[in-house]
Amino acid sequence: MNASDQQVPFRQVVSYVQRGERMTVGQQRAWDRHWPEFGAEVAGLPDGPLDTATWFDRTAPVVLEIGSGMGETTAQLAAAQPDVNYLAVEVYKPGLAQLLLRAENFGVTNLRLLRGDAVVLLREHLTPGSLDEVRIYFPDPWPKKRHHKRRLVQPETVGLIASRLVSGGVLHLATDWENYAEQMLEVCEAEPLLRNRHADEPGGWAPRPDWRPVTKFENRAHDEGRVVRDLIFERP
Repeated sequence: MNASDQQVPFRQVVSYVQRGERMTVGQQRAWDRHWPEFGAEVAGLPDGPLDTATWFDRTAPVVLEIGSGMGETTAQLAAAQPDVNYLAVEVYKPGLAQLLLRAENFGVTNLRLLRGDAVVLLREHLTPGSLDEVRIYFPDPWPKKRHHKRRLVQPETVGLIASRLVSGGVLHLATDWENYAEQMLEVCEAEPLLRNRHADEPGGWAPRPDWRPVTKFENRAHDEGRVVRDLIFERP
């Protein structure tokens, strides 16, 4: 039995916390203008696979970003890749509204937003081999040891992601927390469906891609002396 045939158990521990939903006037306007067309609640999706071809009105490679935050990176990446169908999943409503505002400013049309649990989305609405790339940039590090079980990058989640990638598909991770980077590396190297594209680089870390935008959070990490690590694994 391979990973795509396995039933991933229901996850009791989630990697996020519910935050306030108060939005700025600009965010609310962007939400009202664009959410009905470009957004959807994971919990409200019809049973079965997400029909990305219909939602985007085209067939194209699908990139999924898990945890788009305030959309600073996401809007730029989607704008830079108009030839891909870009999905962003996030639980924080004001962050999604801000992303809609940024996307509007960039003139982005190849971006769709999902609000809810990424694991539920992957498990229940994305089929094996449906994703060309999954990106997880600077997920909540849950730095206290007793909270490490809440981290998103765990064996079950990575196995689920790997099963949804096409052959040649990529899982790209980035974090500025050393302990979490080491955990990510260990978990991904243990997943039989993945191989480290940069295994020959020192430590197995990927060189920082020039195309990944530098955010204020990444700049702050540098200012505070934390090293940012990228990991790029692919499904052969």
